[in-house]
Amino acid sequence: MENEEKDQKTIFGKVANYKELHVYQKAEVLVLLTDVFCKRFLPLYGDRRVDQMNMAARCGKQNIVEGCEEGLTSSQMEVNLVNVGRASFQELREDYEDYLKRNSLAVWDVNHPRFGKMVEFCRTNNTWDAYKDIATKCAAEEFCNMALTLCHITDRMFEGYLKHLEKRFIEEGGIKERMHAARTGYREGIDRRLRELEAENQRLKAENEELRRKLAGASKG
Repeated sequence: MENEEKDQKTIFGKVANYKELHVYQKAEVLVLLTDVFCKRFLPLYGDRRVDQMNMAARCGKQNIVEGCEEGLTSSQMEVNLVNVGRASFQELREDYEDYLKRNSLAVWDVNHPRFGKMVEFCRTNNTWDAYKDIATKCAAEEFCNMALTLCHITDRMFEGYLKHLEKRFIEEGGIKERMHAARTGYREGIDRRLRELEAENQRLKAENEELRRKLAGASKG
């Protein structure tokens, strides 16, 4: 039973706990932020951006979850889903940028007096509790720039996570490689045990032969 469990771990590897990933935590904040944004700054009815933005945010988060689950059996599918999630948040970023442009609001850059503090805040806070009060009070320009900053940070986290998956694939292989390694290891273990049994058999034969010689000598005496 213990060997079977070891073989299973060898084949399937480890599934990431997506809730512990910072990229997932940022994604979850963006989902909630986008919901508040649409309710505060977009028309309640007749504006397709509401569905598009909420769907893009949710898709980005859910593909992290699905990617982690699919990673149990398919490294390629995991990478594909994480890439889809990343693309969804890039789409969301475009929506926030478009809103600023359409409403003649500024995209904050390094020259803005509040840019540095905002970036630091978004970088160090991963839970909704840190954002929810701000989200209900700040003006549209600040809201959009906060969301944009989170989108940029999340995109870099996606990039880092994809590099991690690539490194893991190179070092451990996909499921086919792990299955081959598991089968190879199993066969090598069987062969090793057979060699040990053969050696033991030869030793016992030698001991029996020696015992027969001694018994034959004793009977002659």
